This record gives sequence, structure tokens and C-alpha cells, in this order.
Amino acid sequence: MRLVPISIAEAKRYVNHHHRHVRAPQGALFAIGAEKDGELVGVAIVGRPVAAGLQDGYSCEITRVCTDGTRNACSFLYGRAQRAIAALGYDPARTKTYTRQDESGASLKAAGFVQEALLPARSHAEANVKRKRFDRSEPAPRVRWGVP
Repeated sequence: MRLVPISIAEAKRYVNHHHRHVRAPQGALFAIGAEKDGELVGVAIVGRPVAAGLQDGYSCEITRVCTDGTRNACSFLYGRAQRAIAALGYDPARTKTYTRQDESGASLKAAGFVQEALLPARSHAEANVKRKRFDRSEPAPRVRWGVP
């Protein structure tokens, strides 16, 4: 597997086509891709933190990681996203990302992330008003992950 450059627009199209329960995020700072045997097998999209309280100018949020199921692609993308975040001058120790509580987080653990907080589910109305778009996911409790 190797890291490949990818435009934010291309990464969003990949997410909208492959992600199992949410669409691509609206904004982004950058995106990266993972390629295996000449095929794009996954993308990561990194942006400013969605939570206003975490927007300090040095923090990033990995807002979406999406793969076609290729083994180790998720942890590969999380790790490479962290390296890119550091290379761009952001503080990698302030990186956040979220999963649904019913997801194992195995790829995040493999990339060195730890659970920071358990967060309640938001209602569809609350989530859609905040995002100003339709979200296909069912409201579910979430886990916030960070790097120690």
C-alpha cells in the first residue's frame, strides 16, 4: 500500500460512493489517498475541528476515513494523516476524530489513538441543522478519539 495525493473533491466523491452511513464533510484542509496495486482503496479527509471549542488554530480533525475494505487501509490512512498534520505545522497531539460507539475503533487503536470521551447521540434534527445537509446515519452515541 502506498500514499497518493488526491484532491478534496475526488476524496469527497469517493466517500459519497463508498461510505456506509455518512456523506463527505462539507469543508476540508486536505485529503490523502491509499493505493494498492494501482487502485485507490481508501481516502482520509482532514479539516478544522467541527466543535467550535476545539478550534484553536493548531488542532485538526480527521473528519472522514473511508476504504473499500482493504486490510489495514484505515490504520494506514490514520497514521499517514497524522504525519501530514505534523508536517503542515499543526499539533498532532491535538488531532481528534469520532466514531459511532458501536464501532470497534481497531484501526484508530492501531494508529495510536485512544478514547477520550463518550458522547450522546444527537437527534437527526439537531445534527442536520448544525450540518445544513441531510445525514444518512441513524443517531448513535459517539466516541471522541485523540492522541496521548
